[in-house]
Amino acid sequence: MEDGARPGHEGRHEGRHEGRGGEPARGERIADWADGRLGLYGPARANLRKVFPDHWSFMLGEVCLYSFLVLILTGVYLTLFFEPSSAEVVYDGSYVPLNGIPMTKAYESTLDISFDVRGGLLIRQIHHWAALVFVTGMLVHMMRVFFTGAFRKPREVNWLFGWTLLMLGILTGLTGYSLPDDLLSGTGIRFADGAILSIPVVGTYLSFFLFGGEFPGHGIISRLYPIHVLLLPGIMLALVVAHLILVFFHKHTQYPGPGRDQKSVTGMPFMPVYMAKAGGFFFLVFGVLTLMAGIATINPVWAFGPYRPDLVTTGAQPDWYLGFSEGLIRVMPGWEISAFGHTLIPGVLIPFSLFPLILLALGLYPFVEAWITGDEREHHVLDRPRNVPVRTGLGVAWLTLYGVLLIGGGNDIVATHLHLSINAITWFVRIAVFVAPVVAFMVTKRICLGLQLRDRDKVLHGRETGTIKRLPHGEYVEVHEPLGPAELFTLTRHEQPPPYEIGPRVDANGVRRPVTVSQRVRARLARAMFGPGTRIPKPTPREYRELTGGHHGHHEHGGH
Repeated sequence: MEDGARPGHEGRHEGRHEGRGGEPARGERIADWADGRLGLYGPARANLRKVFPDHWSFMLGEVCLYSFLVLILTGVYLTLFFEPSSAEVVYDGSYVPLNGIPMTKAYESTLDISFDVRGGLLIRQIHHWAALVFVTGMLVHMMRVFFTGAFRKPREVNWLFGWTLLMLGILTGLTGYSLPDDLLSGTGIRFADGAILSIPVVGTYLSFFLFGGEFPGHGIISRLYPIHVLLLPGIMLALVVAHLILVFFHKHTQYPGPGRDQKSVTGMPFMPVYMAKAGGFFFLVFGVLTLMAGIATINPVWAFGPYRPDLVTTGAQPDWYLGFSEGLIRVMPGWEISAFGHTLIPGVLIPFSLFPLILLALGLYPFVEAWITGDEREHHVLDRPRNVPVRTGLGVAWLTLYGVLLIGGGNDIVATHLHLSINAITWFVRIAVFVAPVVAFMVTKRICLGLQLRDRDKVLHGRETGTIKRLPHGEYVEVHEPLGPAELFTLTRHEQPPPYEIGPRVDANGVRRPVTVSQRVRARLARAMFGPGTRIPKPTPREYRELTGGHHGHHEHGGH
């Protein structure tokens, strides 16, 4: 059904279910009592029948939401048994190989959760898998929004909410896997401390403030704990609620098709259809996460042992979303600059600074594109990625850079598993960081242009049927079937406005018009993104009529 085409509001008490003796049913009486005091009936009736479009890609956002709910549920359970203390004890528990080993209470309580608490290990693993799926879902969901242009007006603020959630998810993951104080997480904390120390002037002060003294200090676990379980989740929960409110307020975006435009929404009502599907999908996500936790071990802290500053685990790898930052540092040359009694370490500082800058580029992109296009209209219908080749190419280039640096972050693991030289992998990544995104951009752009050309050919000549026909003069041609009106609309509804141009430098009176640097930059970027060579012109109605003879029915005609 279409939003805006719903039946009018009936009376508030129409269709009520009557109980015995003609009295309203108990549920009706409770609803009337609540409405008289809270006034929920009118807003609920208007919003619960709100229409939402349906597409498989929309479930990516739901995966993020439900993974976050699972994280909260399992996290509450784990807090009941975890002890965030750096106080040292000697282990004497169920895991015999570690008996007699000095460790912190944090690590001891993690072992107790894993071996002594009923269902503790399963909950721990569900929590960790849900964290990975949560961040993965956010990245994939944001890429869906990016490639389809769902970030355009009026959804720029919601894009920033999602981007902030991604950043906070990465930070929450870092603080979370550092809490058990095993040798792997301790190595990750050492890595973070080295990055902080590379900051000029204030790096040492920040490190001492965070660790309560010189690394490893005695207060890092007790400080990370409230950040991980209260501060970051609280901010993220508020952002999730705000994100969902804006999705509800702006209406959901929809893919191009018949009956779908900027003013109407084609889909199913929020209640009961969408809510029923959403509820079932939550339990499906929860079940898959539980299955993953039950059959796939993740973060076996007992295998690493407690953290010691003088030891480093072999093949220490962070979770995948932080492998990007570690790859930046691993492939960077170990440069150091000593001057005036101070040491500057650009080999760590430069990649440590690049990590947030690369993510910042993703967060600011909607505003940059809006400035380039100058488009102030609202957009509720999505782009097909092929119709915006430059944007699609930039997205693929960004993902390619992410993947290359992920290889760099695991260069030792890749080397041992593929029997390659770690130096060869490091040099491959150093070169690919500059080459691979450019190649990915060019290839993606050519693929998009090729797909546009194919769409144009389908509109003008129809769909290939595989039937070969011989013409009277002996020529063989393949019979093409014209597309239906719905598919013709979908393939041709996208706009192709001319890119922004500065215009003539001299007006009609011969006066030279001033042109700012900002205007020049905007014109060049607009030409690069939307100018010649970035799109295949859509078929015009005249071209279509000339090739089809003005016939729009489903007839067959020859095509070359």
